[in-house]
Amino acid sequence: MVNDVVLVNCTVTDARATGVPGAASGSRTAEVRRDAAVGGGAAVRTEAGAAGGQGRIADAAVWIRDDRIAAVGPRERILERTGDAHLIDLDGAYVTPGLVNMHTHLSLSLPGEGGDSVKNMTAHELALYMADGARRTLHCGVTTVRCVAEKDHADFALRRAIESGRAIGPRIFTAGRALVCTGGHGHEGSDTLECDGADGFRRGVRSQVKAGADLIKIMISGGIAGEHEKIDTPQLFSDEMAAALQTAHAWGRKVTAHAGPAAVIAEAVELGLDCVEHGYQLTPEVAKRMAERGTSLVPTLLVTRCKEFFDELGVPEWMQCRSLGAGPRHLESYAMALDAGVDVLLGSDMPPFWDFEGTNASVRELECMSEGGLGPAGALYAGTLGPVRWLGADADLGTVEVGKYADLIAMDADPLAGTSAFRGVRWVMKGGRVVRDDRSGWEKS
Repeated sequence: MVNDVVLVNCTVTDARATGVPGAASGSRTAEVRRDAAVGGGAAVRTEAGAAGGQGRIADAAVWIRDDRIAAVGPRERILERTGDAHLIDLDGAYVTPGLVNMHTHLSLSLPGEGGDSVKNMTAHELALYMADGARRTLHCGVTTVRCVAEKDHADFALRRAIESGRAIGPRIFTAGRALVCTGGHGHEGSDTLECDGADGFRRGVRSQVKAGADLIKIMISGGIAGEHEKIDTPQLFSDEMAAALQTAHAWGRKVTAHAGPAAVIAEAVELGLDCVEHGYQLTPEVAKRMAERGTSLVPTLLVTRCKEFFDELGVPEWMQCRSLGAGPRHLESYAMALDAGVDVLLGSDMPPFWDFEGTNASVRELECMSEGGLGPAGALYAGTLGPVRWLGADADLGTVEVGKYADLIAMDADPLAGTSAFRGVRWVMKGGRVVRDDRSGWEKS
């Protein structure tokens, strides 16, 4: 049976309305798409309403057939052609694409009692734990995640379960296990793979590609969670980084790197690194080079300002001191990236759904990014279209356009007026199916 619904009484808002450079031309989807799913091969047009043009349509309607958007535009024009499609009245909500969290660990286990409980799970317990986290992630409005180190390759099984409909969760792009040197950052867990030498890192990349990885993650410096390292400890030699990057790129995979210090990041950027995670200690010169080379930044600002989260998990004092002590420099680094024009993307590091400071970690991270100088328009881009461009998925995701997956969220406040609007997400759709509707108190489970 064909899923045939129309969303009405809403304002459509996506990153094309933000004025962020390049956002308006971000979609390859044509204004007119001939789609047999609409019936009879009829042309379906995206209407750009007078109320705001591309990416912003007041009193809009969004027609969804099966899992994709068939038409979007002013309500009266769209309803002329939708026939007996089921209407969903969103009560004046703002509709945006679902959020994309680019730094996710559904099997996260930090030092401390909370992390130990995850480390001690059996394979079956871990699978169920991650599936529960995926469901909660989707329900909070994050419809796509990029996993950047998960235990025992359970992420691949979870992705298959979600894609087949056996589990509820976001779309998953994953790196599999992160590649580290012997004794390197995160080496203690089954979410990393120890490699040494150029040949070792080539094998490491190929092993993750073989398992089904969409991207590769490498750990090139110390971090906040390694007791016997520092944030600025270099951990890979140039030939190891180059081998990982060359091999991944040859297989069509981008590479992101856990990295803190400017010197290590600068070297990796020159070698072709696609993305930096954290970037605790950037300099203006390195940030400028990142912008010139097209290297993105996922700043994960929450990880150096989340004492409440650490206390909840029983994180030891040494890690809390290192993390929270890095906070001021972390914010300075982020500001340097913004000033240089680096492409910054949403990623929480904390579980995306985690209750934190009155909202979930994904929204709180986006708020921190906005408050740190990005602003609401930039935050909308960083949480939607920017990430899917990095993932190479902008043909299917990231904007409310004809032909794209109907991965949508609704809220009462205007996200272009304030990023905190995302705290009020009350309705979630993934692939044309409603998975959360607070008005009825209903969640698909």
